[in-house]
Amino acid sequence: MAEHRATLGIDLHLAPTGPGLRRGLTDALREAVRTGRLTPGTRLPSSRSLAADLGIARNTVADAYADLVAEGWLTARQGSGTRVADRAVPRPPARPAAPRRVPGRPRYDLLPGTPDLASFPRAAWLKATRRALAAAPNDAFGYGDPRGRPELRTALADYLARVRGVRADPERLVVCSGFAHGLHLVCAALHARGARTLAVESYGLDIHWDLVERTGLRTVPLPFDDLGTRAQSPGDADAVLLNPAHQFPLGGALVPERRAAAVDWARRTGGLVLEDDYDGEFRYDRQAVGALQDLDPDHVVYLGTASKSLAPGLRLGWMVLPPSLVPEVVAHGGGRSVGVLDQLTLAEFLTSGAYDRHVRAARLRYRRRRDTLVEALATRAPDVRVTGIAAGLHAVLRLPPGTEPSVVRAAAWHGLAVHGLARYRHPAAGGAREDALVVGYATPPDHAWASTLEALCRALP
Repeated sequence: MAEHRATLGIDLHLAPTGPGLRRGLTDALREAVRTGRLTPGTRLPSSRSLAADLGIARNTVADAYADLVAEGWLTARQGSGTRVADRAVPRPPARPAAPRRVPGRPRYDLLPGTPDLASFPRAAWLKATRRALAAAPNDAFGYGDPRGRPELRTALADYLARVRGVRADPERLVVCSGFAHGLHLVCAALHARGARTLAVESYGLDIHWDLVERTGLRTVPLPFDDLGTRAQSPGDADAVLLNPAHQFPLGGALVPERRAAAVDWARRTGGLVLEDDYDGEFRYDRQAVGALQDLDPDHVVYLGTASKSLAPGLRLGWMVLPPSLVPEVVAHGGGRSVGVLDQLTLAEFLTSGAYDRHVRAARLRYRRRRDTLVEALATRAPDVRVTGIAAGLHAVLRLPPGTEPSVVRAAAWHGLAVHGLARYRHPAAGGAREDALVVGYATPPDHAWASTLEALCRALP
């Protein structure tokens, strides 16, 4: 597979439109600067890196940069790269205020939901911790803002705007201790408002459904078909929970028409869309799908986490909330659930560029794992169809009808921990059942990857 996204540099979310590539790219960059999404001083990717990410000629990017330098939107200096010019740019107005492990110790682990923990950037994280601790003001160690440290909220707002296309005002960004904690806070706030039902996707995590129901909300599954979840008519639901960028576990991205339909439903009914940006940074074959939240920040709650990009043990997550929901979520708990030093360290990791570098390196490593998996299955199990591989840390292996239970048993016999798709199906979901394995290819260490693939191929029909 050709290299597109996993290259050196920094990420930048753009959607060029217009009659020509150069004009479309120029207009998209100018609009990002004009609206304040790219703030003064922001360093842009090199022309080579951005051209590779967008799949266009390097000269097209260089010409677009040159046009904007001439207009005064960008600056370019030898050794300093291309940056957003330090000029008066109108900023948006401030608004008021993993699946459970199976018992035992299998020899090989292909359970989804966990990154390669051996690749956690210990040295870079330690450096960031030292810098953050040395620069921290004394008041950082007090009780502080219940939304989280302002350094982290500001750094996250800049990063999410640049990479995921999120409209992320720091004033309505709340730090939490992972996705599950954020989901609990939002659902508790919705229940206190009088909400009673949350529509969820037919395939997902039972630990999330159980968590939602413990807040007093009922979960009802949404219908789905070959194009993904159909969220445009969720019945009497008060809110909808979606994985629009990379659905877990099926692996697809929600098509544009259904993304728009979900937001239209929320606007029309006063409902809310909860966007779980599940491993949204790990897309391999083209630029990542932008966040759904950008379509309507007043009706979409954006939830993100460092659990897949760094490690789940950090317990670091974040929410970008509609303005009216901020005080209600904060009242149920928020930024004070995460240690100050961890927040300051992540802020330093983001602003220094270390996070970008780590994600780029991880993306390349995981894509190689994915390619090896696909090649091995094409050779050893040609009747197994592999889907959901354009992004994320897992693949879905489609099996002949009726064979999923026997394949899961065969995998266990070969010492392989792997889940069948049925494990992720909502009990009340309708539609036809599909037979498949959900294979997490990020977890095995490098030295065991070949033998893990061998065990998997032996277990398949």
